[in-house]
Amino acid sequence: MFCPVRLADSPMHPTGFFRMDFSQGSLFGYIEDLEGLTIIERPVRRSLKTPEEIERLTVDEELNDIERAVFLLSSGQDIQGTSVVANLPILIRQSPTDTLRRVVPKVREVLHVAGVEMQLTAAYSFLAILQEESVSIHSYCHSFLQIILQNLEHRDTGVSNAWLDTLLAVIEVSPKETIRHEILNPLVSKAQLSQTLQSRLASCKILGKLASKFEVHVIKREILPLVKSLCQDVEYEVRSCMCRQLEFIAQGIGAELTKTMVLPELVELARDEGSSVRLAAFETMVNLLPIFDHEDRSQIVLPLVKSFCEKSFKADESVLASLSLQLGKLCHGLQGIFTQEQHIWFLEFYKKLCRLGLHQENGHSDNQIQSLELEKKYLTVRKNCAYNFPAMAIFVGSKNFHIDLYATFFCLCHDPDVPVRYTMAVGFYEVSKLLGSSVYIIHKELVALLQDDSLEILDALLDHIPETLELMTSSGENSALENKLMVVPDLIPALTSAEQRVANSLKWRSHEKLLQKYSCLPHIISSDQIYYRFLHRMFTIILTNNVLPVQKAAARTLCIFLRYNRKQEQRHEIIQKLIEQLGQGKSYWNRQRFLDTCEYIMEFFSKSFFCKYFFLAVLELTNDPVANIRMKVCYMLPKLKSTLKLPGDKHLLQQLEMCVRKLLCQEKDKDVLAVVKKTVLELDRMELSMDAFQKRFYEKDLLDQEKEREEHLLLEMEQIEREKQQSESRSSNEKNFDKKRRDSKTGLGLPKNLPAVIPGNSSSTPTVVSREGKKTKLMRSQSFSSNVIHPKQSTIEKCSNKSNSMLGVGKNMLLPYVDDAIKSRTSCVGGSVTFTNSTASAPRNTVSSNDQKSNGSKDSQSRKLSLKSRKSKA
Repeated sequence: MFCPVRLADSPMHPTGFFRMDFSQGSLFGYIEDLEGLTIIERPVRRSLKTPEEIERLTVDEELNDIERAVFLLSSGQDIQGTSVVANLPILIRQSPTDTLRRVVPKVREVLHVAGVEMQLTAAYSFLAILQEESVSIHSYCHSFLQIILQNLEHRDTGVSNAWLDTLLAVIEVSPKETIRHEILNPLVSKAQLSQTLQSRLASCKILGKLASKFEVHVIKREILPLVKSLCQDVEYEVRSCMCRQLEFIAQGIGAELTKTMVLPELVELARDEGSSVRLAAFETMVNLLPIFDHEDRSQIVLPLVKSFCEKSFKADESVLASLSLQLGKLCHGLQGIFTQEQHIWFLEFYKKLCRLGLHQENGHSDNQIQSLELEKKYLTVRKNCAYNFPAMAIFVGSKNFHIDLYATFFCLCHDPDVPVRYTMAVGFYEVSKLLGSSVYIIHKELVALLQDDSLEILDALLDHIPETLELMTSSGENSALENKLMVVPDLIPALTSAEQRVANSLKWRSHEKLLQKYSCLPHIISSDQIYYRFLHRMFTIILTNNVLPVQKAAARTLCIFLRYNRKQEQRHEIIQKLIEQLGQGKSYWNRQRFLDTCEYIMEFFSKSFFCKYFFLAVLELTNDPVANIRMKVCYMLPKLKSTLKLPGDKHLLQQLEMCVRKLLCQEKDKDVLAVVKKTVLELDRMELSMDAFQKRFYEKDLLDQEKEREEHLLLEMEQIEREKQQSESRSSNEKNFDKKRRDSKTGLGLPKNLPAVIPGNSSSTPTVVSREGKKTKLMRSQSFSSNVIHPKQSTIEKCSNKSNSMLGVGKNMLLPYVDDAIKSRTSCVGGSVTFTNSTASAPRNTVSSNDQKSNGSKDSQSRKLSLKSRKSKA
C-alpha cells in the first residue's frame, strides 16, 4: 500500500508529499526490523494527513510552471510559496515576460503576511535576478524596487539587513533619475529623528552609497544636510554608522569640501563619549589620510590619533584589536610629518602591542572566564601586529631594522600562539624584500619557522620559499658569497627536517607542494649539497610513497636536480638507478613512475640526452607483462618519435618501428591494440626533424640546441673545476718541493743565486693558459645562451632566467660553490664509472701516450748501453 508521509529531509513533490513504498519485499526483507515497526507506528500515524489536507495540497499535473507558481502562491501553504520564491530566478530565465506579469505581483501580495523564511528567500532571489541580468534594469526597477522598499523596515533585523543589501546593489546599477525619485526623495523623511532606529541606520548606509552616484553640487545640497543630522543623532549606533560612511561621502565630494565639511564632523566624533563612535572616527581618519593635505595631517589628525592611542591603551582595551589592525596604515600614511620624538613614540607603542599578554599570569586569575577573554583579545592584537609588520619595517627602514625592530621580529616569530607565527610566515617574504642586502640578519627566524611544529606555518612559508631563499643567498653584489657561507649551513638541515615532518603527517597536499617548491634549490645551494642531502631522498619518495601526486612531484624535482647536476659520476649513478630500480623494477607501480619520469626528462633535457640514456629503456617496456604499462608506452610513442633526429638516430627509429610492428602482430589485449592502431596513424603523419635546421621545426630545434649547449657547458664547467683542483694540488706539491730543495741547498752551503730547476714548470704555464682559454670560451657561450628565451619554460627555468644564477649565466655559477670542502671530498670519493668530455680528454691522452713513448725509447737506449758495456767488459 502507499502511505503519504511528510519527511523533513526528503526531496519533496510539488504537492508537498513524499511517497513511500511499503511493499512486501522492502518491508519484510529483514526479520530483525519487525520489532522496530511498533516503535515507528505511532509517529507515522500522527503524520498522516486528512483527506481535506491532501486535497488542498494536491496540484494538477497538467499545469505549466507559471500557472503552478501562481496557484501555489494563491492557495498553497508557506513552504510551497517559499519554494516558488526560491525558484523565481529560474522562472525569470525561462519566461521573463509571464513571470513579471503574473508571478511577481502574487509574490508582492504574499510578502505582506509572509514569515521570516520567505522574506529572506525573496531578498536573496531578487538579488540573484539582479546579478544575473535576466531582465533590463528598467524592467527590474519597475517590478522589484517598490517591493524592496516596502519590506526594508521589517521588524526582524536579519530580514531588514537582507533587503538593505539588495537595495544597495540596486542603487549601484540604477540610473540617476530612478534613484532620485524612488530612493533619495523618500529618504529625507526616513532619516528624521522621529523614525525608528532601524530606519535611521539604513538611511546612513544608503547615503554612503548615494554619494558615488551624484555630482558634487547635488551631494552638497541634498545629501550633506542629512549626513550632518545623522552625525549628531541621539543614538550612538547611528552616529557610529554615519561616521563610517563619511569615507564614501569624502570620496564623492573631493578634498576641498572634505576639509571644510567632513573633517570638522570627524573631529567632533573623535571626541564622542561612545567608544564605538571614537573607534569609527579613528578608522575613518586613517582611511582618509591620502585625501587630507600636509597641514591637516600634522595639526589635526596626528594629535587626535595619538590621543586616541594613549586613551585606548590605558582605559579602553576593547578597541585595541581594531587599533592594532590600523596601526601600520596609520604610520605609513603619516610617514612624512613625524618628528623624531613622535616617530619613536609610535614605534614604542607598536612594540608594546606586540608584547601584549605575553607576561600575564592568566592561571592565577580569580575570574577564569574573564582571563580567557583577555587572552583572546591579546592574541588578536599580536596577530594584527604581525600582519602590520611589513608596514612597520617600511616605517623604520632597512638600515635601522636591526636596532629598532629585530627584537620585535624575533619575538613575533617565536610567539607561543600559532596564529601569530602563521601570520609572520605569510609576510616573511615581504619583510625579506624590504630588507634588501640586510636580509641575512633574519635567516635564523626563517630556519625557526621551517622547523616549527605546526605544519600550517610551514605551508604558509612555502608559498614564497623560492624567492625568499634566493634573497637570502644572493642579496648584495659583494656579500653574496658571505651570505651563503652564513645561511646555507643552517638552512639545509631545516629544509630536510621540514620535508621529513610533512612526509610523516597525513597532509599529502602539503608534501606535494613542498616537493614542488624544492625544485628551486639549484639556485640556492651547490649540486653536491643537493646530491648528498636531497636527490637520494627524492628517489626514495618515488620508490616508497603511496600517494601518486607526491610521487610525481618528487620525480619532477629529481629531474630538475639531475638537469643541473655538475658531476658526471653523480648523473650517471642516478640514471642507472632510474633505469634499474624503476624502469626494470619488479613493481608495476615503479615502472609506471619510470614512464612519468621519462616524460619530465623529455621536458627538461635535450633530445640527444634522452635518446642516449632512456630511449631504449622505454621501448623495452613494450614487452611488459602488465597491459597498462604497454598502453602507457603506446601513448608515449609519438613523443618518443619527436625526440629523434635524422640521420643520426636512424637506428633508434628502426627500433621504434620494429616495436610497433611487434605490437600490431602479437598484442592480445584489445584495449592496448586499439591504442596501438590509433597511435600508428599519428606516427605516420609525424615528420622527423633533421640534424640541420628546418623552417618547420626552427623554434623547437633552437630550444633543443640551447638545452644541449647548456648540458655541454655543465660538462666543461666540471672539467674546469677538476683541472683547478689538480693545479692547486700540483702547485702545493711544487711549493713543498721548493721548500725542501732550499732547505737542502742551505744545508749543503750552496750559493743563493744558483738557479733551481723544478721539473714540470715548463708544462704548467700552458695548462693555466689553456684553462683560462676555456673559461673565456665558457663565459662567451654562456652569455650567448642567456639571450635565448624558451617559449615553453617550466617555473624553475623562468626563475633561472630572471635570477641569472643557473648554468653559469650569473656571477656565482663560475665561482666555486660554498661547500668547497664537500667538493674536494666528492672529487676523490666519486663513483667507479667516470665519463669525461671526449674533446677535452683527447689532448691529455695524446700527451700521455707521447710521454710514454719517449720514456719507452729512453729505457730501451739505456738497456742497449748497459749490454754494450757488459760485452766490452767481457
